[in-house]
Amino acid sequence: MIQRLVAVCLRPAGVEVETRDDGPSGLEAALTTAPDLMILDVGLPRMDGWEVLERIRSDPRTSRMKVLVLTAHAQEETRERADRGGADAFLTKPFRPDDLRAEVLRLLADSTASSATA
Repeated sequence: MIQRLVAVCLRPAGVEVETRDDGPSGLEAALTTAPDLMILDVGLPRMDGWEVLERIRSDPRTSRMKVLVLTAHAQEETRERADRGGADAFLTKPFRPDDLRAEVLRLLADSTASSATA
């Protein structure tokens, strides 16, 4: 349901959305297709989002990929863990669609600006 909500929020803004159902398939997609941005849920089956984030940041192919951590865990410790793990942004569920869209567009703009100067 969250995947559908994310897609409904982002597609009207011209953002192409692909989804995966678990950590290993999300990590594989990140490594093989190198998306501009990954929205990463912490509570993924088979490999949690923290491990996915760690592997993304440790692989040269994806180390600079923008990552937005999206989680139902609103505790400050969770936000701090996302920061330590190298997340570029953090949102909690439930989220406001406008907030998600704005954060994604900001990250994509940052990514475009970074690649233009690199």
